Amino acid sequence: MAAEKGSAFLLKIGDGGSPAVYSTVAGLRTTQMTVNGEPVAITSKDSGGWRELLSGAGIRSVSVSGAGVFTGSEAEMRIKNHALSGVIDSYELSFEGGERMRGDFLVARLDYSGDYNGERSYTLSLESSGPVVHV
Repeated sequence: MAAEKGSAFLLKIGDGGSPAVYSTVAGLRTTQMTVNGEPVAITSKDSGGWRELLSGAGIRSVSVSGAGVFTGSEAEMRIKNHALSGVIDSYELSFEGGERMRGDFLVARLDYSGDYNGERSYTLSLESSGPVVHV
């Protein structure tokens, strides 16, 4: 597998339509995705002292975070409104190799910061609600 550019790892937000049309969240400088899996242990006396896990069981989730410079784009304003109202919306992650993942996410955290005479920046955290799938 060839190395991929980090700048090609994009976060996109849906427009609320059906089917959704996705817009890139402008101004992001960094993006990160974490796939979490909480296993279900089925260890018993017959396990020979080794932990055993049940395949396909447990809770899976995807966390996405990003940081960037606020540009006032429509996508950024949509995220801000969702953070304030607690609305879950459709998001897409796209990668340089053409891989895309889609799912519903809640804006778990949105932080703004700025220095005198500098740009206003933000960081955000998204938590999945339901399955995140390859498209």
